[in-house]
Formats: sequence, structure tokens, C-alpha cells
Amino acid sequence: MMAQYTEIKSGYPDALLFYRMGDFYELFFDDAVAAAQALDIALTKRGKHLGEDIPMCGVPVHAAEGYLLTLIRKGFRVAVCEQMEDPAEAKKRGSKSVVKRDVVRLVTPGTLTEDSLLDARRHNFLAAYAEVRDEGALAWVDISTGAFRVMACSRARFGPELARIAPREVVVSDAEEASLAEIVSDMGASITPLGRAAFDSTSAEKRLCELFEVGTLEAFGSFGRAPLGAMGAIVEYLNITQKGNLPLLRPPVQEKPGGTMQIDAATRRNLEITHALAGGRDGSLLSTIDRTVTAGGGRLLERRLSSPSCDLATIIARHDAVTYLVEDTRFRTDLRDALRKVPDIDRALSRLALDRGGPRDLTAIRDGLGAAQEIADRFREQEAPEVLTRSAASLSGHDALLDLLDRALIAEPPLLARDGGYIAEGHDDELDEARKLRDQGRGVIAGMQSDYAAQTGISSLKIKHNNVLGYFIETTATHAEKMLSAPLSETFIHRQTTASAVRFTTVELSEMETKILNAGNRALEIEKRLYNSLKGAILDRAGPLGEAARSLAELDLNVGFADLAVTENWVRPKVEDSRAFEITGGRHPVVERALRSQGGEPFIANDCTLSDGSDGADIWLLTGPNMAGKSTFLRQNALIALLTQSGSFVPATEARIGIVSQLFSRVGASDDLARGRSTFMVEMVETAAILNQADDRALVILDEIGRGTATYDGLSIAWATLEHLHETNVCRALFATHYHELTQLADKLSGVDNATIAVKEWNGEVIFLHEVIKGAADRSYGVQVAKLAGLPESVIARARVVLDALEKGEREGGTAQKALIDDLPLFSAVTPQQAPAPAGPSPLKEKLAEVHPDELTPREALDLIYQLKDLSRD
Repeated sequence: MMAQYTEIKSGYPDALLFYRMGDFYELFFDDAVAAAQALDIALTKRGKHLGEDIPMCGVPVHAAEGYLLTLIRKGFRVAVCEQMEDPAEAKKRGSKSVVKRDVVRLVTPGTLTEDSLLDARRHNFLAAYAEVRDEGALAWVDISTGAFRVMACSRARFGPELARIAPREVVVSDAEEASLAEIVSDMGASITPLGRAAFDSTSAEKRLCELFEVGTLEAFGSFGRAPLGAMGAIVEYLNITQKGNLPLLRPPVQEKPGGTMQIDAATRRNLEITHALAGGRDGSLLSTIDRTVTAGGGRLLERRLSSPSCDLATIIARHDAVTYLVEDTRFRTDLRDALRKVPDIDRALSRLALDRGGPRDLTAIRDGLGAAQEIADRFREQEAPEVLTRSAASLSGHDALLDLLDRALIAEPPLLARDGGYIAEGHDDELDEARKLRDQGRGVIAGMQSDYAAQTGISSLKIKHNNVLGYFIETTATHAEKMLSAPLSETFIHRQTTASAVRFTTVELSEMETKILNAGNRALEIEKRLYNSLKGAILDRAGPLGEAARSLAELDLNVGFADLAVTENWVRPKVEDSRAFEITGGRHPVVERALRSQGGEPFIANDCTLSDGSDGADIWLLTGPNMAGKSTFLRQNALIALLTQSGSFVPATEARIGIVSQLFSRVGASDDLARGRSTFMVEMVETAAILNQADDRALVILDEIGRGTATYDGLSIAWATLEHLHETNVCRALFATHYHELTQLADKLSGVDNATIAVKEWNGEVIFLHEVIKGAADRSYGVQVAKLAGLPESVIARARVVLDALEKGEREGGTAQKALIDDLPLFSAVTPQQAPAPAGPSPLKEKLAEVHPDELTPREALDLIYQLKDLSRD
């Protein structure tokens, strides 16, 4: 056996080998050591190899999916090796014959299909990148849904496009692995090298034609050598990992460059579009606005937010659909109720195609088609916009398949086909006959038990069953003596004695067992045949079923957007082919929801106008203190643009937005220690990417450029950056800064306006009004914010003194810094003074609070003066 194991393992040196032995997957040698540590399971040993113990561990087959998920998340790949024959067949070849085994599947991050291994509301993309001379292309596929896409992609666009697609695994040529590994790793994906032959465009075209059973790919579009190479590499990798059992893929869709808003990885992180900075979805834009009720709708929402459209007609058509659903409350509510019944048709189809499905996948298709028909019927009485009617058209025409599945399947089938019992009674006469014999046999067994009890006089006698002995008669040891003695011993044959019972059989019982087992096995075989027939009927209509699934997702997304608009009081934005950007009463959806959930203060809405009708740049230079809401204001306007082009209404009173081709955000930064980059270096890299790429249709938001270095260095960089945005990029931008010197540029640069966050001072405290107004801030209120943060009172007092001295020196010509250090020993040892203890209630104030002057007589007033004098002495 170990010889067989080592031979199979040699073909998969980079994967853990799950070696099937009965009801367990066993791992040996280094695989066992690694798996035991990763899964936190016991490491044992089995036999010896070269005089050393062989490490071993194992996991139960029925619970393998959970262990696979853990291993995949920890970066492992797993080769699943199954028994290819019944052990009884192996024994026929000799007592020492080894059961035939082979790897049936290589489990990797990008090739998962099981529900337990996937997030229902997220795609699980496998991508491949190919380069042919100076041409590059990126292809990606989700084998759990069949989605297949490809686009031309230069090396410079590789990182941003990976950030948009967010694949779990990327296949590259082994010659390119070293140069692309860092980019792939930064996106949180696993990289897999393949030989150059896998990317050959000629071979790739043949593989694709075979996969889609066509003579030419022309029906799907015109593909260059690089796109063909990328798609071919994916098909080759799927052939390797699925051992020739290719998934059900849709024809490839070619995406054109410029069709979607370009958003780089840093901007996606900064804006927390699909994931929060703290990790996970909570706190992201996606989690805040998700009102979809189906898994397909949830996945489509993530795609839309990750790839907002730049096509004006498409955006307007999507807004038309949402508007219709907003205005027709009854229809929207009925649609939403019907959509709640829709299961995940795409993933059920994929599992059936890969032969990893079960009866519940059949019923998922049935229930999905039933809900689709109900929705299609509702549309017959509606005059809906094209986006909705086009989706509804794909939901009809499945009557024959729906009728077949309705007749064939019970309402709630078991998980596994081998369990049987999922085909409805009356669907197949042969199955009904086998079941009748099986079930009557069970009644006969009950009658035999009654007869044997009467014959022996043992009322507690039972006929039981297990997988080892089959049917047997069981009685206690006390009564067993009677059955072992004549004349009963002639009828009852002893089979087994346990600690608490003695077991017997009879010739009659053995014969009946054979009849019952044959009937039961025959029923299971018939059900298996019927299962395969139903699966074939479904896969024959895989194309139309995929269209129906996409239409249901589209409807769900539009209904979700409409529900969001109604419940959150969002408005339809006016979208046009211009550089306009006018927001009235804009709000940040995530912050607004957080404030509401905390029961705190309402969100303060603000306006933003970056267009003045000229051809120049439109930039707001935003000043004001920290904590006042500058970053929130910057982000909310970027998110409003993104939501608009995703097809959603927006959190505002009114919005007019010209198409945004690129969205750039540099808000906040942190060290990148793995690459040896400081916070300032990260900031400069992100800023460089913006200045080198932003076009005149871009929207740029920048926060605190230059703060990570010396004051004058930072001011110089911020100054030059602002001028470059205005003169070279000629784009729309929000530029927040604490360098008040930059506000003077509003007088020099025609496209720059000053804006600030309003604050109010009261008794030495600063109150944030969170209101954006035109004008420039005269100070940053840093000391006041430090006080709010809880710095010791002695530090706050000292900071005020130093600040006053610095400001005075600057007013006197900026030459007083040396004198300042001498006058204020900034670097001398100063013993921190304890903050004064809070004063108790004042008796004088308490007494005065009790006085009502209008009610005092002259005598009482005189007495009061003496009392107050006495209190002042205390």
C-alpha cells in the first residue's frame, strides 16, 4: 500500500495527498506532519520506512469539506485520491492485492465549487495572465457559476485589474512568475505557474473550440493571441485540476478597455468599497447598501460596485429600471417576495456538471424555475423599462423541464443521492414496485419477530439489523440458554455473543434478508438512474438556465437598489457626458448608517460643486481641523460618483454628475514594512500613480499630501501636486490640507476654490459643526483636538504656550526660533505637573443659586451680604 501511496504522491509534490482508506482520508510522511499542525489534529504513526516510523494523520470522509476549507485558507493545495474499485474486487485478485486508487481532483483556491467552501454572495475567480510580445491579456472564470471573461491588459494595468476582479488564484507562465508574484501576493491571491505550452495561442484556440463544441470562436468575438493564451491557460489548468471533468462554462465575454471606471487598489482600500480597512465586509460600502435577497444578486452587486460602468446609455437605462420600481411600491414588494424563493441556480448547475451535486441541486433548479415563472407572470401586466422586460423574457420557456422536476422530485430531498428517497412516488413504476417489496419486507420482519417471540415464549426478543451481521435475533443472556437448548436450538442458530446479549439467526430469516436487500439495492439503483436522467435533462438546458439565473440576479439587484432608495431617502442622479459634478445635500452612506445605529447625532449633509462650466480644472482646496469631517466629506463624494455609475440612486438631495472615467483616492496611509516603505513613501507612491494616470474625466480626492516629512518639504510637495492637478491632469479634485499657505493658490489658479469645515469656539472648547462652507480656515485647532483626545492637562497647557510663542515669532518675521528655544527650554527636563484635582461644589455658588433678588427685603439683603462674606472666608 505504501508503494502505491508514494507513487501517487510523486505526481503531486506541491499538494497534500488525501489518500482514501475506507471512511477516512489518510495523510503520511511530511504531508501528515504539515496537515496535523494546520488542522490541529493528532499525529500518529503507521509502520516503518527505511527504519523510521511513518507519520500519519487522517480526517473522516464525511467531514472532509471542513478540513479542506481550513487547508485552502492556510495556503495548501490538496490532491484528493479516491478508491477506484470496491475492496471486494481487489480481494478477488489475491488477499494482498491493493485497491486501485487515483487522484480525481486537485483542490486549489480558485477551483472550489462546494457551498461549504464558498461565500454564497461572492465570486470565486480563477484568473490567468498571458503576454505575447508587447500584448497582454487577463482572463478570469468562476467555475462555481460558469462566468468567463477576458480583456486586453498591459503589464501596467495588471495590478489595478486584479484589484477589481479580486481572484483567489492567478495562473501565470513559469517564465513570468518571479516578476508577477509580488503583484499577485499584494492582492491576496495565490499564484500558480504553468509551462509556456499552456499559453500557446494556437493550442488554446483548439482547447476552447473543443470545450464549447464549436468549429470556430468567431461567434464569441475576435480574440488576439494574448487573450487566446490567457483563456487557453485557464482551460488547461481546469483540465489538470478537475482531471478532465471540465466545468460548465459560459462562452467568454470580452471586456473592452475604458468600459468601466478605473479604480486602483489603493483607492479601493481607502474607500472601503467591498471590504473595510479593519478586514471583513462589515463597515464597507457593500455591506451598508446590500438589499439583495438572492446569492446571485449579492454577487452581481459586488461586481457592479467593483466595476462601475462608463457607458452613459447603460447607466441611464439602469436608473430607469430603479425609478420604475421606486414608483410602483406594490410591484416592487411582490417581486421582492418572489425573489426570496430563488435558490442559487448557477452554483447548482455547476455542481451537477462536475458530478459533485446531489438531489438538493435538482430541487434548487426546480424551485428556481418555479419562482422565475411566478415573476414572469407578474411582468405580463406591466409596462416596465427595457432593462426589466429584457430580464423577464429569459424567465419563461422552461415549462417542460419544470413539469418534469415537479413530478419527479419530493419537496425536501436528502443531501446525498446514495441515501435514496428523493424520487416522488408515482413517477416510475419500476421504482414503486421495488420500494413496495422493500417496505413489505420490513413488515414481514416485524411479523417474524412476533412469531419467534411466541414460539420461544420470550416477549423481549427482537430482530435487529447492522451492516456487519445483517438481520439477527437478539435476546438477553438469561433467555439465551433456552434458545441454545433443544428443541429451539434446531431452529435458532447462534451467531454472536456480546457483553449484554446473545444473537441468533434462522434459515428463514436469512432468506428473507436476501429478498429485502435485493429490493432495497434495486430501488437505490433505479433512483440513481433517474437522478442521472434528471441531471441530463437539466444540463441539456444549461444555456437557457444560465440566462434565467442572470436575469433573476439583475432583477434582484434593481429591486434592492429601489428598496435602498425608498428606505434611505436617496435620489436619482442626473448623469451626462460632461465634466459636471454638483452634489446638493450629499451624505456618506456608511457613516450615516453608523450614526443611526448608535442612536447619536444626525449626519450633516453638505454640498459640493466642482464644475463651473469652464474648460479648466475644478478643484476644491479644503482646510479645517482634524475630527471636523474633511475625510468623510472627501470620501462621500467619491462614493456618490461610484454609486451613480453602478446604477444606484445616491445619498443626496440632488446630484448632477458627468461621467467619471477614473476614481483616485489617497486618504490615510500606513507603513509597508514588508517592502521597506515608510508611511511617507507609501503616500508618495500612491500620489505618483494619481499624477501619472489621471485624465480630464477623473475624480481625485487627496488628503494631507506631504504630512509625513519636514514642514517645508511637505508644503512644497503639496503645492506642486496641486499645481500639477490643475495644469496637467486638468481633472476634478478635492484636496484637503493643513498647509494654510496653499489657500493663496485660489487667487493664482482659476480652477481652485477654497472651502473649509465650519467650527465654533466656546469657552476655550472647539465645537465641530461638520458643515462645509466656502472660504479658508485660519487655524487647525490641533491643541483643542489633542485635549479632546485626553492628553494630560500639563501637556495641553505647555502646547498652548509653545504655540503662542511660535505664532508670535512667525508674525515678527520668522527669525525667532533660536530665541524661542532659549526662552522656552523645549528640550530641558521638565517635571510633568499633575493636573489639578477637579474642584468640588462651591458653597458660595450654591448659596447664590438659592437667592431670588426680587423677593428680598432690605434687611434680608443686608443679612445675605454678611452670609456670603463668611462663605468667602471658608
